[in-house]
Amino acid sequence: MHLSSIGISKRCFLVSLALCALLLLLISTLQTPQRQGEPPQPRPHARPTRAGRGNKPHSTRNATGHSAAGNVKDFSVTRPHPPEAGPRRPEGNAPHASLPGSQSREPLELKDIFIAVKTTRKYHKSRLQLLFQTWVSEAKEQTFIFTDGEDAELKKKAGANIINTNCSAAHTRQALCCKMSVEYDKFIESQKKWFCHVDDDNYVILPSLLQLLSSYSHTQDVYLGRPSLDHPIETAERVKSDGSVSVKFWFATGGAGFCISRGLALKMSPWASLGNFITTAEKIRLPDDCTIGYIIEALLEVPLKHTRLFHSHLENLQRLRTDSVLRQVTLSYGGFENKRNVVSIAGGFSLAEDPSRFKTVHCLLYPKTHWCPHNVHH
Repeated sequence: MHLSSIGISKRCFLVSLALCALLLLLISTLQTPQRQGEPPQPRPHARPTRAGRGNKPHSTRNATGHSAAGNVKDFSVTRPHPPEAGPRRPEGNAPHASLPGSQSREPLELKDIFIAVKTTRKYHKSRLQLLFQTWVSEAKEQTFIFTDGEDAELKKKAGANIINTNCSAAHTRQALCCKMSVEYDKFIESQKKWFCHVDDDNYVILPSLLQLLSSYSHTQDVYLGRPSLDHPIETAERVKSDGSVSVKFWFATGGAGFCISRGLALKMSPWASLGNFITTAEKIRLPDDCTIGYIIEALLEVPLKHTRLFHSHLENLQRLRTDSVLRQVTLSYGGFENKRNVVSIAGGFSLAEDPSRFKTVHCLLYPKTHWCPHNVHH
């Protein structure tokens, strides 16, 4: 009987231990708070890139380019979120109208833009004098003149912002690419956010330029301009010495002007910096603006963002609506062969007094300019 009671006591002891263990587990479960994982950090929104335009980059070589920078007067535009499908056309009656529905980020100022003007010595008086009288006077420190000869009188106006490229004055592929190479290198040195190239027969509407560029980030891959063709250009790309392959790409015509973000310009370096731009151009045997398009579209596979806000003398400028002229980014005028190819806009000057219409446009934008007629109204 004594042994039986001992056995019962052992069983009770074991059952008690089991119950205690179970109770402890239940208590610990009820008291331990459920941990919530930290929410994932939001990813930056990346714009999808289009592939398949042209070939992938070949062996890298360095190329060259030059640009400039400076400060501006009254212009400052805040950068809204990049639009989904390309740049928005400026709206409103004034060239500085803000983009509708945009949210401001970091401000973009004229001092952030490097404006390169390509010219040649024989046009210093006939073309550059008009530019300095009009839009360049509003962006002296941001505008850099790339020419091919010394000019003491021009040096007094532009100072260090006139750059003698020492390139040939001939209008050949090699000479044009030589100047573009210097433009690219100068821009890279400037540390500015945007590179914009124009010709010496372009009027740059600065508020519209700021508004357009403020739609994008300079750190993204942005190539803005207007093609002179309605289809991509096709050319033979030489591969070493054993043949060539065909490549298609869009390019923005230099005669209307184009802009490139710093982020994209830096990626162009293997084919554009330190003289390699000329080497790249010789590879495809095309002029400077075509070579820019080849590097960006065919090699880097970054598509051109087409915009109708840039204009060259190659198009019919009279077809541009009068009420939209001041909302464009660049304008041009016809040469000796087509003097009537100018924008249709009324103002304080007759066609004989202002054959390019640049003075008329300038006085509508800046009516307080001392040489503008007092009866000109925007």
